[in-house]
Amino acid sequence: MRIIVFTILMFSSISLLKAQTWETNFPVAKTEAAQSNKAIILVFSGSDWCAPCIKLEKQILESETFKAFANENAILVRADFPRKKENQLPEDIQEQNSQLAGLYNQNGYFPFVVVLDAEGHVLGEAGYEKVKPEQYVSKLKHFIN
Repeated sequence: MRIIVFTILMFSSISLLKAQTWETNFPVAKTEAAQSNKAIILVFSGSDWCAPCIKLEKQILESETFKAFANENAILVRADFPRKKENQLPEDIQEQNSQLAGLYNQNGYFPFVVVLDAEGHVLGEAGYEKVKPEQYVSKLKHFIN
């Protein structure tokens, strides 16, 4: 019986780490952050044209280290700006992303990671860095704490 319970708990933990939900609705993210007492990690990316954005995604954001950190500490929001026609987002999401860029990414940096509190105040900013996920997460933790 213990083995069965252990196995179920182990697979549940693994699936939680692998599951990563990216919110696309910023007001919803703010509400979730306030209710769960978490920060917001807002990532500006050009998913189909920006090489550093793709590296950030693969090397950091898809890492188990980042997923575990984000699961415990943050609501994730992606403001994507794809260029290819087949990757275009719905108009309302494009408009929201443009508004978010006007507020939080006025210089148009890509990728650009902004850590916010639940009210939308900036706690810290980062870009792509060729570091281990643990180092990147440490930097993000510093912004939150």
